[in-house]
Amino acid sequence: MVLAPKNWPFSLEFLPQPAYMVGGAVRDAILGRTRGYLDLDFVIPSKAVKVARAIAHHYKAGFVLLDAERQIARVVFPHATADFAQQEGDSLEVDLHRRDFTVNAIAYNPHTQEIIDPLQGYADLQQGILRMVSPANLEDDPLRLMRGYRQAAQLGFTIEPATQAAIRSLASHISKVAAERVRVEIGYLLANSQGTPWITSAWEDGLLAPFFKNATRESLIKLAAVDEAAALLSQNWQQLGEKLQEYVRDSIKTTWLGIAKLACLVNPDPELAEIELQELTYSRAEIRGVTTALKLLPQLQVVDMSLREQYFFFHDADIVFPAMTVLAVALDILVEAMSNDKPLHIAMETKAKCCLLWTPLINRYLNPDDLLAHPTPLVSGKELIIALDIPASPIIGQLLREIGVAQAEGKVLTRIEAIAYARQLLEG
Repeated sequence: MVLAPKNWPFSLEFLPQPAYMVGGAVRDAILGRTRGYLDLDFVIPSKAVKVARAIAHHYKAGFVLLDAERQIARVVFPHATADFAQQEGDSLEVDLHRRDFTVNAIAYNPHTQEIIDPLQGYADLQQGILRMVSPANLEDDPLRLMRGYRQAAQLGFTIEPATQAAIRSLASHISKVAAERVRVEIGYLLANSQGTPWITSAWEDGLLAPFFKNATRESLIKLAAVDEAAALLSQNWQQLGEKLQEYVRDSIKTTWLGIAKLACLVNPDPELAEIELQELTYSRAEIRGVTTALKLLPQLQVVDMSLREQYFFFHDADIVFPAMTVLAVALDILVEAMSNDKPLHIAMETKAKCCLLWTPLINRYLNPDDLLAHPTPLVSGKELIIALDIPASPIIGQLLREIGVAQAEGKVLTRIEAIAYARQLLEG
């Protein structure tokens, strides 16, 4: 159990008396939720930064001063993060009354093993309810409005009606929050199917409009269709399902499934979508993923692509292919649902056979030895320049692509044949 000091990355003796663990770690420990990476929060009546510095120094851990004025610091261990904050107000109870939701306003004293729960957060945990401490607390930091939906999704909780009404009434305040902070919360909601109903609620309650100006009711229906499509594809191609859960980059915690969902929320025009995502501070890799998916989606819906068309399609799609495929299947499910007035899951069952349309392309993509989807160059640009005695120019790239197509079609098999084919193309 996370509450037990023996599970911490540092010794209890470094904490003064009194000191309290608070927030998500306490909540998750009570719920029996475990994490591979520990995220601990402590409240200390005084000298919180000094305590954090001492721990970081002793364990040779990373130290980050988060807020000098409010005395908040972070110590970063290999498998854990510990935040230390100075108590707000004259007592722990005052500090807890300034938090967002009752389930996050439970404290644990590791010196006495005492649980301090002045707002009955434990009872709300037992009932699976997310209840605000007060509307004023939500207004103080409007990101808490979006965080409510994210936590409800992660915990599988419902939001208490008065709390959701307060969020709705305060929704306009979300525009005061920096886009990158909101983006992180949205990222959690896009990561899995449990978040889709809550991102729909967030849109209905006015929290998404300032950030996704082009999102409509149909956009949210598309999100649900993407979840159905991902389930269908994962069932038929486990490896493709695994790729949908892979991160765009190791340093970017957005999955390819998340990219597909982002494509549902932005303007369908790739150039306008790029501007929209830049304003939301998405990375270049994420933006490229969404815009590539939007740009190439019409090609993926072509019934019968020639080998040449497939070669250039795979060249342009590259690692974005899983996101594009799940989008294409989702749109097909959506068309079936809307044209026949069926729920999405029924439409998915009806359209399951339509996966046959994408089966050849999916099988090619999942086969690392397929020369159309994953060409192995027979010759380099430099070798062509030397062999053909021509200067470096865009023509080299064109020749390499044509050689790649010919290789996939079985017309050239060796380096010598590739060079001869390139010479023939030049002379022709």
